[in-house]
Amino acid sequence: MALFICFLSLLLFSSATACDRCLYQSKAAYFSKANALSSGACGYGSLALGLSGGHLAAGVSSLYKDGAGCGACFQIRCNNSTLCSSKGTKVTITDINHNNQTGFVLSTRAFTAMANHGMGQHILKLGTVEVEYKRIPCEYKNQNLAVRVEESSQKPNYLAIKLLYQGGQTEIVAIDVAQVGSSNWNLMQRNHGAVWDTSRAPNGALQFRFVVTSGYDGKWIWAKTVLPADWKSGVVYDSGVQVNDIAKEGCFHCDYSHW
Repeated sequence: MALFICFLSLLLFSSATACDRCLYQSKAAYFSKANALSSGACGYGSLALGLSGGHLAAGVSSLYKDGAGCGACFQIRCNNSTLCSSKGTKVTITDINHNNQTGFVLSTRAFTAMANHGMGQHILKLGTVEVEYKRIPCEYKNQNLAVRVEESSQKPNYLAIKLLYQGGQTEIVAIDVAQVGSSNWNLMQRNHGAVWDTSRAPNGALQFRFVVTSGYDGKWIWAKTVLPADWKSGVVYDSGVQVNDIAKEGCFHCDYSHW
């Protein structure tokens, strides 16, 4: 337990001191296939389209963060003022970009959304554009954090879940699961992306505790009743809690330009 607390503290410190709201310079390209990002490394599948209306992005490893960056939201705009608007567009990370020549690979919808009216085809012809971006809070109005039971789950012991609609400017860095009414918590592991699992799932109805980056530290969010005793694979369950925390920054050597 002491080792876990030490490891958790390192995770929280690393996340809390990240320079998320600073303005960064990079490049962005786009995927020509519409489903490329919805089938990405985060594991959202077709559910990715409900996160930001198809404005999806693959981010480099420093943004993907071994899956902790899945679901993070960014405001991104291209630097060509002739073709692109000053507002840019909001994107959600759903995949990892292995090509370090660009910081992002966007869905076609997100890429053209950066353009001025009538300039969508012109920006597509460029293929790659210079961009600036910043981390922003994700907003899901009237939508709680949701837990989807993955098809790989097998009662009674193996449980795999996918997290959806994680709001705020946060990262979930740990999850515990226990039977409702019990204090015997079991630590879940990140399987990949937004998917967590355990081979020691308790019986009965299940509750969860999430460690979320918040402020300059982190905090527990307790979802007291999430999965019923007869939970089923492929079903999305409402956690009953909303995540809208903001991880404070300790920025150094960053561009604080106003957007």
